[in-house]
Amino acid sequence: MGVDSFVSTVTDPRTGHVVGPAERMEHLLEEIALADRVGLHSFGIGEHHRSEYYDSAPPVILAAAAARTERIRLGSAVTVLSAADPVRIFQQFATLDLISKGRIDLVVGRGSFTEAFPLFGLDLADYDSLFAEKLDLLLKIRDETEVTWSGRHRPALRRQPVYPRPLQDPLPIWVGVGGTPESFVRAGLLGLPLMVAIIGGEPRQFAPLVDLYRRAGAEAGHPPERLQVGIHVFGFVAESTRAAADTIYPGWEEMFSKIARERGFAQPSRRQFDATSGPDGAFFMGDPETVATKIRRVSEQLGGVDRLSLQMTNPRLAHEDLLRGIELLGTEVAPRVASA
Repeated sequence: MGVDSFVSTVTDPRTGHVVGPAERMEHLLEEIALADRVGLHSFGIGEHHRSEYYDSAPPVILAAAAARTERIRLGSAVTVLSAADPVRIFQQFATLDLISKGRIDLVVGRGSFTEAFPLFGLDLADYDSLFAEKLDLLLKIRDETEVTWSGRHRPALRRQPVYPRPLQDPLPIWVGVGGTPESFVRAGLLGLPLMVAIIGGEPRQFAPLVDLYRRAGAEAGHPPERLQVGIHVFGFVAESTRAAADTIYPGWEEMFSKIARERGFAQPSRRQFDATSGPDGAFFMGDPETVATKIRRVSEQLGGVDRLSLQMTNPRLAHEDLLRGIELLGTEVAPRVASA
C-alpha cells in the first residue's frame, strides 16, 4: 500500500495562502519521509506538463526522496514513455536505483493528458505506435547491456552499450493502463506487472480486463507470480468519512471543473462526488475502517490485488491534513488490510 502524488499546486483552504513551488517541494519531501516512517510500501510521482502540477521531472524529485528515506519503494506514477527517450529513461531510473539501493519501480504509460506530445514535437496520431515501440526498446535495454535495435520513431542502435546498470536485476517495469483491453493484453503477453488507473465508474467493472491480462500472461507462458496487479485510485483518509469527503471535495471540484471545461464534459457536482465515494464507487474515501473494508472488497472483486496506491493530489488540501491522511493510511489502514 502506498501513495501517489501529482505534486499539485496548493492554496491553503484555511488561510488562502498560495503555496509557492519551492515550499510545495519542501512539503512533498516531508510527505514522502512521513510515508517512509509510518511503514507504507511505496510512494509514486506522476508526470504532467501543466501549470497546476510541479511533477514534470519525476527522476529529480525521486532522487531527492531517495536521499531522505530508508525503506519505502519509490517510483513513477506514471512516466509518459511515449514522449520520452527510452535510453534516457533507463539511465535515469537505473541511477535512481543505485542511489536508493534498489528501491525503484518504473511505471510506464501513455498518460491521461496530451500536452507532452506538442511539447516534445510528437504527433498525437502516433499515440499507440510510439508507446509500443518505446516499450519494446526499454525492455531490450533492461535485458541486454549492449543493444541492437531499430524502429520508426527513434534512430537505430547498433551494438550500443547502455550504462549504468541498476542494482535490481531486472529493474521492475510496470505498465500503467486505463480501460483499453489491448493494453491489458499487451502487459500480459510481455509478462509485466500491471498498474490499473481507476478514476471513475466502479472498480469491479475492471474485473474482466484484469482477467484478460492474467489469461494473456498464462497463455504466453508467464508464471502467475510475475503477473502482479496494482491499482491507482483517488481518495483520502481522515478521522471520519464525512471529514474525508468535506476536506477533499473543494479541491476535487476545482480540478475536475477545469478538466470538464477543457474537454467539454458536464460540470462535476457534490452529488456525483458522493456517489463515486460510496461503497461501489472509484474513490477510496473515509475513515480507516471504511477505506480498509473497501480495499479488501475491491481486491476480491479483481481476483487479488498486489498493490494499491492512493492518489491524494488536491489543490485545496492543507499540508497538515495531507500529512495526517498519510499517517492514517500507514498506521491504521495498512494494518487492517494486512491482518484480513
